[in-house]
Amino acid sequence: MSRTKKSPEVVAECHGVKVPASPFISEDRIKRINKGRYEHQEIAGALAVVRPEDRVLEMGAGLGVVGAVTAARTKPAAMMSFEANPNLLPHIETLYALNGLDHMIDLRHGVIQSDPDAPDAIQFHLRSNSFLGSSLLETEGRVTQAINVPTQRYEALRKSFAPTVLIMDIEGGELDFLRHADLSGLRAIVVEFHPLAYGREGMVECKDYLTQEGFEKVGDCSTRLVWTCVRQETLPKPVVHGGWTHRQETLTDAIVVPPTDKGFVQNAGVLHSDGRPCPEGALWRNGRILTEAPEIPEGEMAELPGRWLWGGVLWKHFGHFLVESTSRLWALEHLDAPIDGILFVPKRVRIGSEVMDYQRDFVALMGTKAPVVSLDQPTRVEELIVPGQGFGLGKLIFGTQLFRDAVASRFARDVAPEGPKRLYLSRSRFGSRTGNLLGEKALEAELVKSGYTIFHPQEHDLLTQIAHYKAADQIIAAEGSALHLLAFAARPEQHVAIVARRESPATRQLEKHLRSFSGVQPLTLIHLNRSWKPTGTARSRNWMGELDMPSLQAALAEEGFIKKTKRKWKPLDENDIKERLGEGYEIVT
Repeated sequence: MSRTKKSPEVVAECHGVKVPASPFISEDRIKRINKGRYEHQEIAGALAVVRPEDRVLEMGAGLGVVGAVTAARTKPAAMMSFEANPNLLPHIETLYALNGLDHMIDLRHGVIQSDPDAPDAIQFHLRSNSFLGSSLLETEGRVTQAINVPTQRYEALRKSFAPTVLIMDIEGGELDFLRHADLSGLRAIVVEFHPLAYGREGMVECKDYLTQEGFEKVGDCSTRLVWTCVRQETLPKPVVHGGWTHRQETLTDAIVVPPTDKGFVQNAGVLHSDGRPCPEGALWRNGRILTEAPEIPEGEMAELPGRWLWGGVLWKHFGHFLVESTSRLWALEHLDAPIDGILFVPKRVRIGSEVMDYQRDFVALMGTKAPVVSLDQPTRVEELIVPGQGFGLGKLIFGTQLFRDAVASRFARDVAPEGPKRLYLSRSRFGSRTGNLLGEKALEAELVKSGYTIFHPQEHDLLTQIAHYKAADQIIAAEGSALHLLAFAARPEQHVAIVARRESPATRQLEKHLRSFSGVQPLTLIHLNRSWKPTGTARSRNWMGELDMPSLQAALAEEGFIKKTKRKWKPLDENDIKERLGEGYEIVT
């Protein structure tokens, strides 16, 4: 008499997939599965992006529920799933067989490694009381058993299996995977991040890798810790870790088109010889593109022979020039032949072909004698090298490694330190409509008593400014563009204090620029009684900050920028404030 094989006990159900009992499924997990809360973000993401024609690769099968639901509901053309924990494999196989999916999902034991130098086997840490948290990473405070698990090269899988969708939950291994993986061929990725394994910085790095490869998260099924992302056909946003910001492209018979209007976003930039846009030549700020692809100009165009480097948009504003117009000069360090010059287009149409002395000086300080040219008419260029944008406002303020290395290697190397040891960078000779500090003259008078020299950067050429910045040991600065130049030349041991004139993200940008490029850890001091602005609508850059002098004195003394003394700085006089402001200002509420 034959015996009928007993069917496994079904303890839960998820999106129509029956889940059999196993030692790894607790009562609490059963409840979560039945209520649709178990791995619901990953499941929602997979169901949103997987199509019948897709080839799905799952890294970290876990209980098998995510892969089973994906296969049952979307019916992809092929699906392969890897799990490192050998104890889970028989239970995953049971789940697949119970739901008739064992012929649809190719389940394998192993760890996928993208590092070309990965070993044939790798240590995996099993938790003794739960499959959750078993990981390639040994977690402090958890009792684990180390076993060796075979590895599978991702590059070989990419070529043989050709996945189009990747589902990844590998308990912290995703950072190392993304650092080495060639993601070409993938259309969509569902990934869970594990910041407890590698910190917030590691999670940001993971997201940057995905962004630089052209993936954009799907908002409806993405959270801080789980991203469902789809590759965009357009050029991805620039990031500092890699991608197109680190590359350069050489165009033959390129077409350079200057702007024709004064809008914030302008149609300007670089086209291929046949009129196709060259998106790598665009200017980005805070993840937004500021130069959209222009139309190919009609009629005859000026022609420029020779080999030229694309510089981008030439800003007249000192700060924007330093942060945005310099962003492609890293390529000077990587040229394989001489160039005839550096090409820009003007930000302001009325500026035309004008190039200011300080702009030429900065480029020369990068160690090149190449002329700087601003094109005010559409021009066909014989050969144009287009580097990626390696610096800018927003996340690009840290600069790519290539950009920072070029600055460290080339910028102002021959400028010798010359100037006082204590320096105050003043804005007191700027007009009130440019944004300023109320009480700055009083501050200057007190700082002179403490041995500081008052320095007005706008009244000196770049070489003099840089010589002073290199010579000083202590620098106090009114918040402003001069700090961007300081960041290019500062030493990590210098002490820098920023006296803010407003609460603004612009101050954070200055701090990040200083830290990333020079290693200086600036002290930001926001000691204001009130802020004033021009009546009506006004940008924060035009606000006037009213200094709280006694509080500012205490903060500077506490941090060692001035000596502690019983004599207190006098508060600002209300009548002096009104006289300084004049008519047309109101308190910022």
